[in-house]
Amino acid sequence: MQDQADSLVWSHNISDILNLKDAFEFKRHHFPKLSWPKSVWFKDIPPSKSLFVWRLMHDKHPTYEKLIIRGCSLSSMCSLCMAQSETNFHLFFQCPYAIQIWKWFASILKLTLQFQTVEDISSLCHRKWNQQCKLAITAALINIINAIWFLRNQLRFRDKNIRWRSAISTIISNVSLSCNLSNTVASSSISDFIILKKLNISIHPPKAPKIIEVIWTPPILHWIKCNTDGSANHLTSSRGGIFRDKDSKYLLGFAENTRTGNAYHREFSGAMRAIELALNINGITYGWNAIHL
Repeated sequence: MQDQADSLVWSHNISDILNLKDAFEFKRHHFPKLSWPKSVWFKDIPPSKSLFVWRLMHDKHPTYEKLIIRGCSLSSMCSLCMAQSETNFHLFFQCPYAIQIWKWFASILKLTLQFQTVEDISSLCHRKWNQQCKLAITAALINIINAIWFLRNQLRFRDKNIRWRSAISTIISNVSLSCNLSNTVASSSISDFIILKKLNISIHPPKAPKIIEVIWTPPILHWIKCNTDGSANHLTSSRGGIFRDKDSKYLLGFAENTRTGNAYHREFSGAMRAIELALNINGITYGWNAIHL
């Protein structure tokens, strides 16, 4: 023990010395880290639209519910459905008008969308989409929220009723504009390709490997389509094919080495092999129009 003068000690760091940074960290409010802010702001999406969704996440929209809390004496009836009180969650997720738009978007993603809170929309952006598809889905979510608010205001202040299908056309146009002008790239995921094409977005393939876009037309109802191909070089050759239904669901496929031969013979051989497999599958009616080279 040594005698020394008394001094002030800051117990919240190792050096025991209080500095400005430590004081700021001690006094500032430590809010929980949120997962959705990074899903809202994209350089390819207009900031005004992202700001609107950011305000919705913070429950700051001037819906009738919020205006009544602020002291405004107004009817709280939803302007779109005229059936329930207008709250943020009802207007954007529960109103029959909004539900039609969300059903359309669910059909694009081939998912079942169920929102319990406003923050649930950010979970869609955190799925394993490729870069371009993630931007497209984020842009679609932001434009859907903005479109519903625009439709509400048109009906509330101008007495102008816009059909939800017209709103979808505007959403697709805005999403297509944002994604086609961006530098994000796509991967070789067929499911992601389908989403991008339904939103009228041009595929941005990565530099390597090169991706060639092929348009596949589904067969008519109760038919199955088989796409076949063949290839050959001076050493070996092969043939292959894939059976899919009208929903592009995979049913059967084959890939076989055929030793030697030219590419033309292998392509024809692949078509013949598809017919043989079709004959062995009970319940499949085949025809020449259903087999595509």
